[in-house]
Amino acid sequence: MRHIYQCPLRWSDMDAFGHINNVVFLRYLEEARIDFMFRLAREAASGAFTGGSVVARHEIDYLKPLTHRHTPVTIETWVAKLGGASATVAYEVKDDTAVYARAATVVVPYDLEAARPRRLTGEERSFLLEYMDDAAGAPAA
Repeated sequence: MRHIYQCPLRWSDMDAFGHINNVVFLRYLEEARIDFMFRLAREAASGAFTGGSVVARHEIDYLKPLTHRHTPVTIETWVAKLGGASATVAYEVKDDTAVYARAATVVVPYDLEAARPRRLTGEERSFLLEYMDDAAGAPAA
């Protein structure tokens, strides 16, 4: 199963060359990840990720320039790898005609009070396992 997020493109997302700037893709991925891990996860398991999480790594393969338009871009999100204290979230940024980018983010659960990483809870692990698709993988480094 994959999480589907419809991400609007903003006029200000374009760079001087007329396409969506590479750094903006990180914002798009963040929006999709927040919708997945905070809104959706908390609807499924109320205690999921309430203690916080941090990004340990981003990886993006840009496949085709994306230009501004009024229709949103689709970001599909799934779990490519699940460890005891981290999850690799993979993405495709696409529409009906093209895949513009493939990406992955390593997310580490974090204890905000203790200011240190923590292990995934049972609730978090159960939620993430529903979106596990290790066959699809993540972009190659």
